[in-house]
Amino acid sequence: MSLESVRRWFAEHAPDIEVLVTPTSSATVAEAAATHNVAPAQIGKTICVRADDKVLLIVTSGAARLDNKKFKNVFGVRPRMLGAEDVLALTGHPVGGVCPFGLATPLAVYCDVSLKAFDIVVPAAGAGNAAVKIPTERMVQLTGAQWVEVC
Repeated sequence: MSLESVRRWFAEHAPDIEVLVTPTSSATVAEAAATHNVAPAQIGKTICVRADDKVLLIVTSGAARLDNKKFKNVFGVRPRMLGAEDVLALTGHPVGGVCPFGLATPLAVYCDVSLKAFDIVVPAAGAGNAAVKIPTERMVQLTGAQWVEVC
C-alpha cells in the first residue's frame, strides 16, 4: 500500500520521476547506497520526530546525525523519536521506506542543509526496496519543505 501511495503521488505531482524498485533492500543508508551506487551521504534519510504536539519529517543526508541542540535552536524543543508503529500510522510508510512523498497524513517537511552538498539525492519511496533519484531542489519544491540546520 505504501509503495502504491508513493507511485500515485509521483504520477500526480512529478510523472517524469521514476520510482525505483529493486530486488535488494535499501532499508538502511548503507544498503541504499550500495543498491543505488551512490555515497551514503547522498541518501536522503527521512526521520519522523515529535516536537511538542507537532510531528515533523526531517530529510537529512544519510551521513548526518540529528543534533539535539541545533534542533532545539530551530524548533524550541528537543526532538522525540517516534516508534515504528506511530511512524507507520502517521506516514503510511514502514521504517526503512519512510519518505516525504505519498503521506497518509499531512506532515510538515524539513530538509537539513546537509543535503545541499548534492545536486541529486536518493530518498526512500515507501518500501524497504524502493527509492527515487531526484534533484535536491526539486524534492524541496515538490514537498513544500523548508531548509533547516538540525544536524
